[in-house]
Amino acid sequence: MAILEIKDLKVHYLTKEGPALAVDSINFSVKENKTVGLIGESGCGKTTTARAIMKFVKEPGKIMGGEIIFKGRDILTMSDKELRTLRGAELTIVRQEAQNALNPVMTIGDQIAEVIREHEHIDKRTAWERAENQLDLVGISHHRAKSFPHELSGGMRQRGMIAIATACNPDFIIMDEPITGLDVIVQRQLLTLINDLREKLNLTALFIAHDLSVISETCDDVVVMYAGKIMEKADVVSLYKHPLHPYTQALINSYPSIRGEKKNLVSIPGSPPRLVSPPKGCRFHPRCSFAIDRCREEAPEIREVDGHSVACHIVK
Repeated sequence: MAILEIKDLKVHYLTKEGPALAVDSINFSVKENKTVGLIGESGCGKTTTARAIMKFVKEPGKIMGGEIIFKGRDILTMSDKELRTLRGAELTIVRQEAQNALNPVMTIGDQIAEVIREHEHIDKRTAWERAENQLDLVGISHHRAKSFPHELSGGMRQRGMIAIATACNPDFIIMDEPITGLDVIVQRQLLTLINDLREKLNLTALFIAHDLSVISETCDDVVVMYAGKIMEKADVVSLYKHPLHPYTQALINSYPSIRGEKKNLVSIPGSPPRLVSPPKGCRFHPRCSFAIDRCREEAPEIREVDGHSVACHIVK
């Protein structure tokens, strides 16, 4: 059963040159107790999709159409009061910049307790005890509950963000590049923590990243985005072993394999298109070595091929 369904979602950023099509008619779903990875190059629309799910898109951005169905309700039609009740309790997000997301003048314990008291009718002492338990859960000693964000390391701040996000046992959590900017040892620790929390709390999640190895460690299914469009969707094992879309193949070939044979990495030529004036036809065709005339004229529709959903004219 799908806990989240995104249907024909469109998000544009209004500029002097015209609308930038940041998210352009995308469709995917997340099943209960599953984690879906959303990957692609920077600027492809991953974070904009996350903000749209939380209904955090602000000017010059605008949600132009579509539906975001969460547990049978369309988030885009909810009132501000309904959204305040939903966010933090049932639907929550871990942002990629913990230093900017945390309140610098409140202790980490107070910030966790504030979320709990906002959604549950409990006294301050009980909320504080819950906050201390949350810190222990994410691997920070409860003795640090009275620490301010600037007194914590980058990894600890990110763990604090996860503690806040899971404080009310939400049904769905969005993780927007939660390990970006951290060293590889801390990244490994956080990925282990995230996987442990998935099992302990039965989390359903959308995990956003541009690192394929991170997605392979944490996700059940993968959605590949490029220039505001979805290129391919499949389960994580199938996608890595048998990528169908040329863009997915190019992404995988640009990363080194620890166990595979040593070979030169192949970069993707060119740059992503400007979303104010995306290319006609398939948006990847200017960088695709397999492009045919049809790719340059006609935008491909997503279709089922060998268990994958893929938007490509050349895939049979």
